[in-house]
Amino acid sequence: MTVTKAPEDAYTAEPFVPARGGLAALRRAAAGCRGCPLHREATQTVFGEGAAAARVMLVGEQPGDQEDRQGRPFVGPAGKLLHRALAEAGIDPGEAYVTNAVKHFKFTRDEPRKRRIHKAPTLRETAACGPWLAAELAVVEPELIVVLGATAGKALLGSSFRVTEVRGTVLEREIHGRPQRLVPTVHPSAVLRAEDREGAFRGLVADLKVAAHALG
Repeated sequence: MTVTKAPEDAYTAEPFVPARGGLAALRRAAAGCRGCPLHREATQTVFGEGAAAARVMLVGEQPGDQEDRQGRPFVGPAGKLLHRALAEAGIDPGEAYVTNAVKHFKFTRDEPRKRRIHKAPTLRETAACGPWLAAELAVVEPELIVVLGATAGKALLGSSFRVTEVRGTVLEREIHGRPQRLVPTVHPSAVLRAEDREGAFRGLVADLKVAAHALG
């Protein structure tokens, strides 16, 4: 029997998103999402985490290796660095809602059973996962979104987004039908890869201070 695959641009999480319910209902539903092929290799869905009434939402790219194993966002090295940067900027990490534009870990391996290497999601994969991010925004209704890196920026602001052009500024845009303020910055994993890691970290903290000031 020949199995016909849906075209990649037809991938969407929309049928899996519940019509009602809070974050707990969304998280339960997301665990069974099959809206794009990324679920096939990932260990589990990694949904957002934090208070439903959080004033600030931090949006990253996708789960990493540790996040995929633990089922929680930003628990790996980049997450630990982000928490330190937030604290230095005056934002309590415990009062933020953290999530990713894509909820499954996309990776490659050079050899079987070797370390899993992060692979950036495509724009179509990011768009397929968009209904989950839209649902999170609708429930949390944050006062401010901190956009962590290019993939998150493109998911929220379109394919022309360039983090280097707007980082550390307060943008005002309509996101999923709702006026929203956003502060873009680099993803903390970029800080870990930087040659001048301390300088890159200071740049991240400076951008997050803009977000802290915007929150008042």
